[in-house]
Amino acid sequence: MARLLVVDDERAILELVTYHLTREGYQVETEEDGRTAVERVGREPFDLVILDVMLPGLSGLEACRAIRQSTDVPIIMLTARKDEVDRVLGLELGADDYVTKPFSPRELTARVKAILRRSAKGREDNGEVRVPGLEIDVERRTVQVDGQPINLTFTEFELLTILARHPGRAFTRDELLVRVWGEDFYGDSRTVDVHVRHLREKLHEDPQKPRFIETVRGVGYRFAQP
Repeated sequence: MARLLVVDDERAILELVTYHLTREGYQVETEEDGRTAVERVGREPFDLVILDVMLPGLSGLEACRAIRQSTDVPIIMLTARKDEVDRVLGLELGADDYVTKPFSPRELTARVKAILRRSAKGREDNGEVRVPGLEIDVERRTVQVDGQPINLTFTEFELLTILARHPGRAFTRDELLVRVWGEDFYGDSRTVDVHVRHLREKLHEDPQKPRFIETVRGVGYRFAQP
């Protein structure tokens, strides 16, 4: 049974989300402020966190940033705004997905299922990927560049692993969306661009002369041939 933490300061939203996710068989815990949520994630195991952007005290975006400093637990952001800035900023801070309010419980449930399926599959796909300067331990979910450990979010790790397992193959952004985020993902291809940019920064790559992840103009991305 997956254990979820839902964080929102609107009691009606908490009750609605809890009701529908509990019906799907999930164990649902709730909090109403970001600071308490960060503390709980730091001391308790959760399989997924759903964070509202507009929280009292510590905002959802700040909570996302804080959670990412200690764990790669998947995070879905809830935002009442349709402004693209909120969505992109959430992804910039390490969120794996986002849902815009008002949302249908069916949509949110589909997003939760998709991320948990990816998470379970990622744990089953063991093995190692090694290329000069880069080592990926899939079972332990660790990455090292030139012998130095690199901290990646759940989605960043999945994206890097898929690319690294197929060096030289060009993936379109839509292909990566399906492979990493799943067919149920409602976002657009810019989500891939944001995560690739983060990966390059963490892998210490020069975007103009990438060492591992190359841009294929008009197509998408590929992992450089050794």
